[in-house]
Amino acid sequence: MLSAMKRFTILGAGIGGLTLAIALKKIGIRADVYEAASAIKPVGAGILMAANAIQGFHRLGVAEKIMERGCLLPYFEIKDQRGRTISSADAGIIARKFGMHNFAIHRADLHAALLAELDADQTHTGFKALGFKQETDGTITVLFDQKDSISTDYLIAADGIHSAVRKQLLPETSLRYSGYTCWRAVIDAPHIDCPNASETWGASGRFGIVPLENRRFYWFACVNALQNDPAMRNISIETLRNIFGQHHQPIPAMLEATRQADLIWGDICDLGPTPHFAFGNVALLGDAAHATTPNLGQGACQAIEDAVVLADEIKKQTDIVAAFKSYEQRRFVRAQMIVNQSWRLGKVAQISNPILAGLRNTLLRLVPERINEAQVKSLLTVDF
Repeated sequence: MLSAMKRFTILGAGIGGLTLAIALKKIGIRADVYEAASAIKPVGAGILMAANAIQGFHRLGVAEKIMERGCLLPYFEIKDQRGRTISSADAGIIARKFGMHNFAIHRADLHAALLAELDADQTHTGFKALGFKQETDGTITVLFDQKDSISTDYLIAADGIHSAVRKQLLPETSLRYSGYTCWRAVIDAPHIDCPNASETWGASGRFGIVPLENRRFYWFACVNALQNDPAMRNISIETLRNIFGQHHQPIPAMLEATRQADLIWGDICDLGPTPHFAFGNVALLGDAAHATTPNLGQGACQAIEDAVVLADEIKKQTDIVAAFKSYEQRRFVRAQMIVNQSWRLGKVAQISNPILAGLRNTLLRLVPERINEAQVKSLLTVDF
């Protein structure tokens, strides 16, 4: 195969970049991965993965190794502040139709599982990409901050929502602030019994719980706020306890078990619509192409879908530029649909007016099951 003699470079050793490197390795192509961080450390929060992501990992033959590091979630529920059900999803019912429902894993454990599938010398840390140059001979020179440049034949930018490559290709694209900010933490809480994932929608904010292995929990809390608000950036765990103190258990208990040092903060943004994912011998993948708010739990899932589909197109075609374009055609509509649905869901979930929030909860409880099932189907059905 012609592509086996060409050089493939991936920017970003996140979930999308590593999954793509694995997918390419499965079809006989070595891709070098360049990561901006000086080291890939066991940091980060929990991550919820839906059936579409696990389907992608199954296609790569790595699902079992990943799943043994996390746990299946039997049930997902949206509740009101008092703990009453607004909407729910039984994983057993969904699994019979789509193979699996939600799976939870610590982000560091997922990274470790993906790295274990690659050769030790495939991943290079401390390479912060500044951009690239197209050379007259058709190759690409990738430019790094305080590192020597490299030459490659094909470049895939999986370097996240702030991608330098995307900014160079599409300088008119910009981030969209959602209107709410978020704190996350992973805690050890053996005294808390909470086997199911949930979100609680209250007028003061939204609180999510994702069980991990060994009685660890990943939680997140979203509050409406101005963008880059210093008060939000420097908030104390005690303030969060006050904001969510009137919510049902185990929310107060989880906040009591959280230390200030456990908190990870960030405003929630997505990426405005991008017109293309493929640009000749350069392609965008994951958040670099279509960053989404986390409301559907689909950020990492979409990056995994990208990786599997891109490798599939490369396998089918000897013309890699054509494969990049086919990848774009297969992924563009679905990725933008996920971005838009997630944005709308976040607006609904973050309603702060108590009267409107009560009306929302009532209407959602009246939604027919067939409508909920159709929405789940559109989310989990993938063109693999």
